[in-house]
Amino acid sequence: MEKYRILPHAADGKFRSFGRTLEEAFTNAALATASFMWDWRKIDPARSIPVEIAGRDLEQLLYRFLEEIIYVFETRRFLLASVESLVIEAGAGGKILRAILRGDEIGPKTELHGEVKAVTYNEMKIGEDCGGWTVQAVLDM
Repeated sequence: MEKYRILPHAADGKFRSFGRTLEEAFTNAALATASFMWDWRKIDPARSIPVEIAGRDLEQLLYRFLEEIIYVFETRRFLLASVESLVIEAGAGGKILRAILRGDEIGPKTELHGEVKAVTYNEMKIGEDCGGWTVQAVLDM
């Protein structure tokens, strides 16, 4: 199954990610977000960062999760390589996402090829169809 597809957008970055489960679609959305800044396939998953994120609904959960990818890059110079053990559960007043971000810090040979400033709610979609899940988001570049 295709992980994600970069979609045309006039000014920003746009993608659609796919998964057999909602968790897999969220995982692939994180990889799509990273792909706008570095090639996640070339990053050594030597370090891990556990995350726990809450949101009132799936859209806010996705927004906060993707913002976390940007935040750990900006504050810890952490480059995402993979997402492990992602679980989405019902929580008090909404949804909770728990996952382990795997990757490494920027090194002397790291190639960055873009900058994502923020995640937007513009054109955000999360839905289930044909036995799988699709997530779409636009990133402010």
